[in-house]
Amino acid sequence: MNSGRIAIEPSNADNSGTDSLYTYIIGIGTTPFGKSPEKDHRDLANEALLDALQDASLSDGQRIDQGFFGSCLMHRSGQTMIRGQAALRKQMDAGVLPRRMPIMNVEGACATGSLALRAARAAVLSGDANLALAIGVEKMFRPDDPGSTLADIEGGFDNFDPESWKREYARAAKESGGKWDPAPDRSVAMDTYGLQASWHMHRYGTTQAQIAAAAAKSHRNGALNPNAQYRFSMTTDDALNDRQISGPLTRAMCAPIGDGAAAALVCSEAFLRELPAATRNRAIRIRSSGLSGGAFREFEEPSLSRIAADKAYAEASLGPEDIDLAEVHDATSFCEVYQAEMMRFCGVGKGGAYVESGATEIDGSHPMNTSGGLVSKGHPIAATGLSMTHEIVTQLRDEAGDRQVRGAQIGMTENGGGVIGFEEAVCVVNILDKPK
Repeated sequence: MNSGRIAIEPSNADNSGTDSLYTYIIGIGTTPFGKSPEKDHRDLANEALLDALQDASLSDGQRIDQGFFGSCLMHRSGQTMIRGQAALRKQMDAGVLPRRMPIMNVEGACATGSLALRAARAAVLSGDANLALAIGVEKMFRPDDPGSTLADIEGGFDNFDPESWKREYARAAKESGGKWDPAPDRSVAMDTYGLQASWHMHRYGTTQAQIAAAAAKSHRNGALNPNAQYRFSMTTDDALNDRQISGPLTRAMCAPIGDGAAAALVCSEAFLRELPAATRNRAIRIRSSGLSGGAFREFEEPSLSRIAADKAYAEASLGPEDIDLAEVHDATSFCEVYQAEMMRFCGVGKGGAYVESGATEIDGSHPMNTSGGLVSKGHPIAATGLSMTHEIVTQLRDEAGDRQVRGAQIGMTENGGGVIGFEEAVCVVNILDKPK
């Protein structure tokens, strides 16, 4: 612990409570997700920040010790470095945030938001902060050049050695009878997901209709979420008959391009004890956090998300049977099928039947993506992980309205980013609960 450090300048940090194993989310904020050409990164960041402060019943953020800022595509606006410092400078000048608040910039492709949250948690657990801000902001829609987003997303692949992962997908295509034939008019990421889905269908008998059932369920949930990019219901047949994107994946099964921001305020037990009862009673505990990196693996081998989930279960002393709901990274609806297996909600190869059975519906045994998931809620990549956290916190507070999971006490988020071989480059699995 840092109780013996010498403070050169006054600090908000109070190390009296840093021997706790837990941190708490006291404030969450999000913008609606969608195409917002009239807003820049600063506008979106400010909206999510103020929402999180209001949610925590804080008049300002002057007690925040550190900030962790995530964005992946801000270079498109000319801000290649010091992204968080530039995006939040006006809030510091105006006194909404501390004038010299240190900001660490975080990037991990689509897992950026969850990495920022994990870093905020680590800062509090270490005693370096009593209150930390995690925020993710992304602008993906460019009305002047909408196709450029597809090329920029390829930054999440290994571009030093692209032939290495391309060979893996060509091999998977040969094994499964699928096709590895990327085209410039669509995202290479969707091609990788399409081939993963084709391989799973070939190996385990998963059907396109089962993937469509996951998509339809998520769109029904998204119709109930006021912050979702797509707010319309859909049937399984609707999802099946939509325009084909890649392999078995149709447009309804794929996350859209959009803009957005999300934020969370993470505090120590000592800080929490100082807050009014109304804020304490809405605090949600971060029970555990599992982190894993991607690797080239055999196609049958469980992915990095299984490794991260097992770490999170072990740290929390919980198992999949204890999870009341989960938000998983469904950049395509096949991912919900697959992550149901990796989170151990069902056996390997059984995800399609599991989803089709209704198990992941709001009233199912393991509700998944009650927010609408990425395919309906939207996927502004650096904000995604924190938006998942927003949904789980809302559910555990019993504040989700028509999409509320009854009696939800323990929730999970799974957020992967980038591509290494036949899986993501990094994955974070967090388990949150409502303290009793």
